[in-house]
Amino acid sequence: MTAASPWWTPGVHADRRPRLLARNAIAADIRAWLAERDFVEVDTALLQISPGNEAHLSAFATEAISTDGQRRPLYLHTSPEFACKKLLAAGEEKIFSFGKVFRNRERGALHSPEFTMLEWYRAIEAYDVLMDDCAALLQLAATRTGVTRFSFRGKAADPFAAPERVTVADAFSRHAGIDLMASIHEDGATDRAALAAAVSAAGIRFAEDDNWADLFSRVMVEKIEPNLGLGAATVLCEYPTAEAALARPTARDPRVAERFELYCCGVELANGFGELTDAAEQRRRFEAEMDEKQRVYGERYPLDEDFLAALSLMPEASGVALGFDRLVMLATGARHIDEVIWTPVAG
Repeated sequence: MTAASPWWTPGVHADRRPRLLARNAIAADIRAWLAERDFVEVDTALLQISPGNEAHLSAFATEAISTDGQRRPLYLHTSPEFACKKLLAAGEEKIFSFGKVFRNRERGALHSPEFTMLEWYRAIEAYDVLMDDCAALLQLAATRTGVTRFSFRGKAADPFAAPERVTVADAFSRHAGIDLMASIHEDGATDRAALAAAVSAAGIRFAEDDNWADLFSRVMVEKIEPNLGLGAATVLCEYPTAEAALARPTARDPRVAERFELYCCGVELANGFGELTDAAEQRRRFEAEMDEKQRVYGERYPLDEDFLAALSLMPEASGVALGFDRLVMLATGARHIDEVIWTPVAG
């Protein structure tokens, strides 16, 4: 088998260039769209004390060395979230970050260890406003590339159609025949045995040591995600609080949180929250996440104490992160994320 030519060879670059120029144009349009709505672009530090405290996010570690040789661990951020929320606490109201983030243990058609994230926040406003923002950006990208249909791996969606809003509980019922809420107690605690019985009845295989979160993820991957964003985008909302470490509970039902994800053509594009501002509850959730990370991966990340302190000053807010490279993929018909990155990570 002949090895593929590197991306930097002239012939390969000539083939890639139209998508890369489209990437630039979409980025410019997004910045203009946000500026028209009075958002301020912020440039957050890539090096952080904590890269994030969700169990299954893996970071790149490094260290700072002082002039006297003292060493202090630091991480490349997995998202600008902590820094952006500190800026909200400082008094900013409508901000966005558009830049590189880094996640280890991730590589594939939709994953690069270094990728571009668009993250924006609205102080005071409800999180469903962000759903409307996401729909507008789908249309913006499609308009720029002149397409009327997004597609990926045989699945298609109209980027101009209004996204369907579906709760996680409804999606579990519709696509897996599982009553998810029957496995969640009134206080938000989860019942592993109840969900395991339902997952088994749905014909989904799992390991005996899978916990409730593992079972939830298996159903999501096998039954739910492949059926989202078909024909039109899907906003999957009201995640169980156990699956929304940074989101506040809904006023309607404390068992579920103000978290949503945007899907198009079966591809997850964005993850949004009505932001949790209770520092004590946030600490409790982070510690639980790190306990789970220790169990699965044998490591844990420090908590950002400044971030937890800033929550006491942070206003009610909503925020969302969108995988920009994936949006460009759908808008340009790319099959692999490396096709829309100017200089892909080697390997």
